[in-house]
Amino acid sequence: MTDPRFFEPLGPLALAELAQLCGAQSEPAGAGRPIASAATLAHADAGSVSFFADRRLAAEAGQTAAAACFVAEASAALLPKTCAPLVSPTPHAAWALAAEQLHRPRRIAGGAPAVDPTAELEEDVSVASGAVIGAGAQIGAGTVIGPGAVVGPGVAIGRGSRVGANAVVGFALIGDGVKIYAGVVIGEAGYGVAVGPKGLIDVPQLGRVIIQDNVTVGAGTCIDRGAYDDTVVGENTKIDNLVQIAHNVRIGRNCIIAAHTGISGSVTLGDGVQAGGRVGIADHITIGAGARLAAAAGLMRDVPAGEEWGGIPARPAKRWLRETAWLARAAAGRKRGREDG
Repeated sequence: MTDPRFFEPLGPLALAELAQLCGAQSEPAGAGRPIASAATLAHADAGSVSFFADRRLAAEAGQTAAAACFVAEASAALLPKTCAPLVSPTPHAAWALAAEQLHRPRRIAGGAPAVDPTAELEEDVSVASGAVIGAGAQIGAGTVIGPGAVVGPGVAIGRGSRVGANAVVGFALIGDGVKIYAGVVIGEAGYGVAVGPKGLIDVPQLGRVIIQDNVTVGAGTCIDRGAYDDTVVGENTKIDNLVQIAHNVRIGRNCIIAAHTGISGSVTLGDGVQAGGRVGIADHITIGAGARLAAAAGLMRDVPAGEEWGGIPARPAKRWLRETAWLARAAAGRKRGREDG
């Protein structure tokens, strides 16, 4: 469910009204049922609307507690009797429109004071010139907010942390002793797009970012808030400059992530993973605890715990090095053959 510290509720809306706004067909029964939130199948409750567009989630569709669900006509029978089908040829896009009608991200309003009067700052908090602290934010003792930094509404930052110049932190819960360097952006919307009847639709991102104690986030890095669940960075993980961490990523404790690494949505990194510079990781991949990824590796499948992988596409390092050496020898042999001929 969405966190009210970060998202303003706009509902409830009657089921029939919501269906009409999103271009879906609904049954007359239950037309006045109030819908207050948008959620995934697994997290929905009796006041939520969800969507089903992936056959791999058929079991979740059959057990969802959602009051209603956007669904293609052919799949409507999968839903439990307690869940009203909202028939649409584009269920994900219809749900995205519904989410926009039910939730609004909280932002700092123009003309707001530098430190909102509802923000709670403990003793010895330092707020530099030009910084802005949003409504309901909480900042722990000894934390330093750098010049031009923005701490959004509802954000919580622990004790002894640092937010660098011009960094932006929103939709986030930050632990103690966290270092956020200049120009970092935490909590902006991740990349989510659905195809609707009139073209592409941005899918609202309704999750948060959770950064645990003693994490370092290098300059210019972006950590997107979750699309449905949270994006999480574990204790004592160290992130270099110019790293991209997408929505719903879960990073374990004591990981090392070097510059220019890009981690796609819903990736899981176990504790102690080490990623060299310019590593790229495709979405929905799991990297096991203690795995090491060579610089510029391109990961397209899961990596077992403790293994070292490299290359594009990435494979176990010994195999990658053997193949690279063989290719170099083969190319050199062909070159000699042409010269001899």
